[in-house]
Amino acid sequence: MSLDNISDFIAAIDNIGELKRISQPVRAKLELSEISDRVMKQPGGGDALLFENVILDDGTRSKYPVAINLYGSMRRIALAFGVRKLDEISGRITGMLDLKVPEGIMGKLSMIPRLLELGKFPPRVKSAKPACQEIVWQGDQVDLTRLPIITCWPEDGGPYITLPMVISKDPKRGIRNVGMYRIQILGERSLAMHWQRHKVGAAHWREMAEKGEKMYVCIAVGADPASLYSASAPLPPTIDEFLFAGFLRQSPVPLAKAVTCDLEVPAEAEFVIEGYIDPAEPLVTEGPFGDHTGFYSEADLYPLVHVTAVTMRKNPVYVTTIVGRPPMEDYYLGHATERIFLPLLKLTIPEIVDYHMPAEGIFHNLVFVSIDKQYPGQAYKVMSALWGQGLMSLAKVLVIVDKGVNVQDEKEAWWIALNNIDPERDVRFSMGPIDVLDHSSRAFTYGSKMGIDATRKWPEEGFTRNWPKVMQMDEATKSRVDAMWSSLGLGAPGK
Repeated sequence: MSLDNISDFIAAIDNIGELKRISQPVRAKLELSEISDRVMKQPGGGDALLFENVILDDGTRSKYPVAINLYGSMRRIALAFGVRKLDEISGRITGMLDLKVPEGIMGKLSMIPRLLELGKFPPRVKSAKPACQEIVWQGDQVDLTRLPIITCWPEDGGPYITLPMVISKDPKRGIRNVGMYRIQILGERSLAMHWQRHKVGAAHWREMAEKGEKMYVCIAVGADPASLYSASAPLPPTIDEFLFAGFLRQSPVPLAKAVTCDLEVPAEAEFVIEGYIDPAEPLVTEGPFGDHTGFYSEADLYPLVHVTAVTMRKNPVYVTTIVGRPPMEDYYLGHATERIFLPLLKLTIPEIVDYHMPAEGIFHNLVFVSIDKQYPGQAYKVMSALWGQGLMSLAKVLVIVDKGVNVQDEKEAWWIALNNIDPERDVRFSMGPIDVLDHSSRAFTYGSKMGIDATRKWPEEGFTRNWPKVMQMDEATKSRVDAMWSSLGLGAPGK
């Protein structure tokens, strides 16, 4: 059964005992962030939080509760997609990609349902009045300061919308895009849109600016959990995020026409902010912002968004998150991407067995990759291939190990890697694009990367010594000790 909106998701989280309701008054400026950060640092990611009494910057009480850390545990991230483990989704994708054509007409016909699975849940535009437009503000009614938009860190440029679904349309092909970019509140009816140059929304804006045409955007806050996640997923520009969300939740995402522009928005959204960017206007200062690196990113110039309408449900919940020094809620969203997109990565680099991006690596700084090594130099081939794969091109450090290494266990991966490498022989450097938020790169968005071949070395790779075995106790001895362990009074056995 799919979760159709944030209220469904919150109820499901409450049902599994991972929701805490906070009735005590808490300020939207900094206090809510500090409480949430402490919870997110708890073992397992901490509970989801629902702040029921949020104090706005002018000292008044917000009419709307604030939900945060909804995705912040392994159990909740699976719950968002209606599965027990994320590998169930990657298994569905693997099944679709494993298209070995069977013999005979009946065998070929039996493949049709698999071929159609991704496309059988397209989004559907509702004709009736949607829930997201039960209340509509237009003109002088629009006042973003009435929403409990949080200020996350002391030196932030202002309050930020941090978990949005930014909807735009390709001006040439008419293909919809849904992205997740931070958005700074500048005033009652104005925003600064921080979309990095490699993002699809930014490409749409550049094309519209070249034509001198206004670009319309819609910003949905809170929707069904699969759609909200899909806005963060690294999908190709030709794949509609709402179509992908339908595949994840196995039911179509209901959409509705926006009030002031020709875009479709999630019908079950909590809030929708509609507006436009005028290319004739100068860019505005956005930032600083305390980012997922754990450091402040500097202020820079980005497009100004004029808000034309704010629509909402009758009793909406404002959904947000914070980013900062890991681990944070965004680690679990990143982990979902890691698991869900593994089959697609293996489609182009089939020797990959698994990969893992540790929380401390903030997604792009460190990636462990295990491979089924079949020939000398294969680790370097994999490095080059990964640096040519979409957002993986931003990976700063790649550590390649053999297939028997559990890369999900960071201690095991480092133990094997550090035992297997001769630094001068096994480390390679390359130049390429770097994440916009990386303050250490030698130039803006450009710098060096490091690849470490931590696989077992072959004679053809110049290694002529004996490669040692990993030491392990024999199974018979382990079984005998297992049987006597409870009588030894030594507590839980170490691993």
